[in-house]
Amino acid sequence: MKKVNIGNTDLEVARINFGGNVFGWTLDEKQSFEILDAFVDAGFNFLDTADTYSWWVNGVGGQSEAIIGKWMKSRSNRNQLVVATKVGSETKEHPNDISKKHILKSVDESLQRLQTDHIDLYYTHFDDDVTPVEETLSAYDEIIKAGKVRHIAVSNLSPERLLESFKISEENNLPKYVALQPHYNLVERGNYESQYADLVDSHGLSVMPYYSLASGFLTGKYRSEDDLNKSVRGEGVRKYLNEKGFNIIKALDTISEKHSSKPATISLAWLMAKPHIAAPIVSATSKSQLQTLFDAPKLNLDREDLEILEIASK
Repeated sequence: MKKVNIGNTDLEVARINFGGNVFGWTLDEKQSFEILDAFVDAGFNFLDTADTYSWWVNGVGGQSEAIIGKWMKSRSNRNQLVVATKVGSETKEHPNDISKKHILKSVDESLQRLQTDHIDLYYTHFDDDVTPVEETLSAYDEIIKAGKVRHIAVSNLSPERLLESFKISEENNLPKYVALQPHYNLVERGNYESQYADLVDSHGLSVMPYYSLASGFLTGKYRSEDDLNKSVRGEGVRKYLNEKGFNIIKALDTISEKHSSKPATISLAWLMAKPHIAAPIVSATSKSQLQTLFDAPKLNLDREDLEILEIASK
């Protein structure tokens, strides 16, 4: 299976990043193990989670990391995997927090739940907008030097704070973010393309988009208001049931038919055709859903396909 390097690191990943927010939420431990087994058996190696998944269930989170940790221990496969987790997002116990104190405490808790001695990619999950950039980066410097984290990455940071982070990393010889995890997909293009794409290019970041399938809208299963009750996430796609959304679904249908494929597979292949996109983050709760993900890296969209999607999603 073709792999790509993340940023300027030696981390090599297959091109689908499994989103672990479903573990301990819509999948129990047994189901999670089955999905994880199928994912790695197909040649994939990149897992994404966060210390606070799924805090909306129990108030504090931790279930996703704990399930991944138990699974890795029972399969003895930690060294074949690239594991990403995150720090800084809120729970019922605390607001967003990227202070040094919070990072030093959280990284040890994550390592314990994951039952490992190192995290390959550690993300600033959300900004708290108050901690000085230098404080956050010096905390990362400390845990990298201690061998707890290999590389750092960033998710929900403003372009201004991101730029400041790069500047301070360079001036003070502190760790530099190597990857970005933005909200980016066929129906949500504007923010990433106008605010972040140039930064990604100039700093050589790898990009792992979240909501790659727009909460399921880009699978094509939500085509009218009547479809919204098809899943617990249905309400989240109501905003896409408009002319632009329907034009995108129509374009996906056309291209799916041409390639004997599925809208979700086409949507992911479109992301992978974009510059700097290493591995879109996507979840699955069944083997059949997994297959649509597995098919995406093998699908090459031609110029005509890409043009149809560009026009529909502009």
